[in-house]
Amino acid sequence: MANVIQVLGGASLLHQLARDVTTTLDRRLAPLGVTTQQAALLHNAASGGASPSQLMEAVGTDTAGMTKLLDRLEAKGLVERRPNPSDRRSVVIEPTERGLALVPELTAVFGEVARQLFAGFADDEVANLTSSLRRMGENLKR
Repeated sequence: MANVIQVLGGASLLHQLARDVTTTLDRRLAPLGVTTQQAALLHNAASGGASPSQLMEAVGTDTAGMTKLLDRLEAKGLVERRPNPSDRRSVVIEPTERGLALVPELTAVFGEVARQLFAGFADDEVANLTSSLRRMGENLKR
């Protein structure tokens, strides 16, 4: 087990990297008129029929944040809240035609940033890092 100094240093690096990735994505998504979180929500909603609670986990926000994200994306004409056909008390989030047309561009930006981030890494290094990050996330949920 790593000592406390190593853990804190690693956590600090992860935090800084997350901020750097978000900053890079925000800059590259700005010409498309969306933020990183808005793009992630739209990308995840593209499969259709997702509830706000399902999307909350995918984009890493809470109920209030999800409401704000949905309000902004609706105002931009990119998503719609529709009644859930299997439960009238809830809604599903559906991308509009305009939103669906934007998804391939979002996917391209996410792919470009991922390629930049992992430049020089071998496939097995990326797989090991991804596995380690998932385990860390699971550890924090315990």
